[in-house]
Amino acid sequence: MTNESESAPDPCCAPSRGEGTSSEAQDATAQRTPGPGGVHDDDFVDIASGAFIMGTNEDYRYPGDGEGPAREITLDAFRIAKYSVSNRQFAAFVDDTGYRTEAERFEWSFVFHLFLPEDFPDTRGVAATPWWRQVYGADWAHPAGPQSNLNGLSDHPVVHTTWADAQAYCAWAGVRLPTEAEWEMAARGGLIQQRFVWGNEFAPDDRTMCNIFEGSFPVENTAEDGYIGTSPIDAFQPNGFGLHDMAGNVWEWTNDWFHTEFHVTGPRANPHGPPSGEAKVMRGGSYMCHDSYCHRYRVSARSSNTPDSSAGNLGFRVAADLCSE
Repeated sequence: MTNESESAPDPCCAPSRGEGTSSEAQDATAQRTPGPGGVHDDDFVDIASGAFIMGTNEDYRYPGDGEGPAREITLDAFRIAKYSVSNRQFAAFVDDTGYRTEAERFEWSFVFHLFLPEDFPDTRGVAATPWWRQVYGADWAHPAGPQSNLNGLSDHPVVHTTWADAQAYCAWAGVRLPTEAEWEMAARGGLIQQRFVWGNEFAPDDRTMCNIFEGSFPVENTAEDGYIGTSPIDAFQPNGFGLHDMAGNVWEWTNDWFHTEFHVTGPRANPHGPPSGEAKVMRGGSYMCHDSYCHRYRVSARSSNTPDSSAGNLGFRVAADLCSE
């Protein structure tokens, strides 16, 4: 008999491992320049300083997520990676440092049920979202459980990474996580208040623009976009700034603590979110998003998870300060 976990699920796709890390965790906004490890200068796009409209007032938003109000935000110039961190890049970090991810130390992570073979032993599930299974032996190098590996996935985004794992990678590579505001400015690609990172139309000219769940969630994925799980980091057309996968594929950690109201009256210049919290902001949606359940591949959409949580649809991309010569 399959057991059901009492852990409360994240409201959108990626479940929480449980109790979060202390709100005393170090902030990662210290000034750094990209280092030699895994991230190279041509992996970045430079985003000029300026203002943009963050959030939305449209009816399609999730009010409980704190997507609104739409507000003008001003940011200093920064750099952001064109792609999510890939398995190849993360492997270089692990090979160089011997780092063990939190999923490896906990000895388990969450895997979507469709990725488990029929004869896989019974697993515990998240009570409200039973499609998420607690799988022992699942980690970044075994994304679907101990029977899996990274063969053919070198250029896919690394997954099963916690916020702390992302921080460790950033420290090694001489970069940082983007703030939530930086992430959204970059994701919009110069467009103003459009629903998606490519515009208002979901499938312009019948083109699939991102990797999400298609079919009947959570029982059948028709893979009309070409993928059931993750896709290569460059599989889909980039946005107006040349950034790939700012919608779909994997959720991406940002540096900010999550709050649904702090930003309403918070700073409008270079905001960094609240000073403490229980969960970190995730942006972009993932290959499990579906408009019937989790319409969070929209550019204003946001979600959160405790910093020690990991899942098969949770990764990150990196950023850096753009220092004047």
